[in-house]
Amino acid sequence: MHDLKSLRDNPAAFDANWARRGLPPQTPAILELDEKRRKLQTELQTAQSRRNEASKEIGTVKSKGGDAGALMAEVASLKDKMATLEIQEKEVADQLTDVLSALPNMVADDVPDGEDENSNVEVRIFGTPKKSNSAVPDHVAIGEALGMMDFDAAAKVAGARFSVNKGGIARLHRALAQLMLDTHTTEHGYTEVDPPLLVNDEVMYGTTQLPKFRDDQFGTTDGRWLIPTSEVVLTNLVRDEILENFEEPIRMTAMTPCFRKEAGSAGRDTRGIIRQHQFYKVEMVSITRPEDSEAEHQRMTECAENILKKLELPFRTIVLCSGDMGFAARKTYDLEVWVPSQEKFREISSCSNCGDIQSRRMKARFKRPGAKDTEFVHTLNGSGLAVGRALVAVMENYYDPEDGGIFVPKALLPYMGGVTKIVKAG
Repeated sequence: MHDLKSLRDNPAAFDANWARRGLPPQTPAILELDEKRRKLQTELQTAQSRRNEASKEIGTVKSKGGDAGALMAEVASLKDKMATLEIQEKEVADQLTDVLSALPNMVADDVPDGEDENSNVEVRIFGTPKKSNSAVPDHVAIGEALGMMDFDAAAKVAGARFSVNKGGIARLHRALAQLMLDTHTTEHGYTEVDPPLLVNDEVMYGTTQLPKFRDDQFGTTDGRWLIPTSEVVLTNLVRDEILENFEEPIRMTAMTPCFRKEAGSAGRDTRGIIRQHQFYKVEMVSITRPEDSEAEHQRMTECAENILKKLELPFRTIVLCSGDMGFAARKTYDLEVWVPSQEKFREISSCSNCGDIQSRRMKARFKRPGAKDTEFVHTLNGSGLAVGRALVAVMENYYDPEDGGIFVPKALLPYMGGVTKIVKAG
């Protein structure tokens, strides 16, 4: 949601910012609806004021024994008019909300301009991507050869874009999630949360999944939604709150399954576990004061980077251009890990500063000491990391061509029960 007052004061700035995302001017239609709603509100207030005056006049006339019939008829007519105006005002207000809800966040000034991923800018790179004399098999071939990934079994019970992991690979997946959670909670200061996986419309609206991305979500028959990310729940924990003594960022993390239809990715990454309907992700969420969100964004990105450094996986950090950013983001850093079979970097984390677009929807505010008015908090979210994609990266970067096994990264050894290498059973 966007601040209407700011939009009225400087519509050109809003249109110029949305143009950076490739959108045509939006403010003329918004201001037209806003003016229509304000006019209806004025008419409603005028009618209400006159009805109150007439009601008082009726009492005065009757106390003097006069005929108040005309005034009573006027009050009845005003009541009907007010009912009509209230319906009209609500219709226009709903239209205005729908228009504003469909518009993406403002782009931060320091975000590079560009139409698509080709204009993203590399910020830094860690490690040296492995080069092999022979092609490295992808994670699907590695997992199936070990007898620990079964896509046919998954298709039999659930359909496409699901997998069944077994044995050492299943344990490796679990170990990755544990490393991420332990690091974020013991080293990075995040509080672990075990959230619901089903949420209502208001929660999905608060973090901008609704109405824009309805077709990407899995809904239930009782009107709830399977979460596409735990960000949805963690961010909404401050919904309808006014935070007092709010000095330090609130930091939360969770490891949950995530559910997405991937409606906009038909034909992309159909092989393997890079893009599935169900996947696990460790999420980071921060709630901050406006002046603290940029520093928190940098910190959050470094927390995600730290996991990849612990795993000794080559990766690069990029800042997304205006045309490649997500709907709710003001600014986004993506972490891309090296995938040897594809010989390129692939996204494994996205860390975004959402400013106040979500908090305005959620009515999440704070009050400074001694201040009269409240302010909207800023919200940030980041993958720390996508567990399945981390599994892909470990399987391929730690693959041993001699026997088809997978060496266990040093950082994961405490979680693997003495297993140092995953090999085929028997």
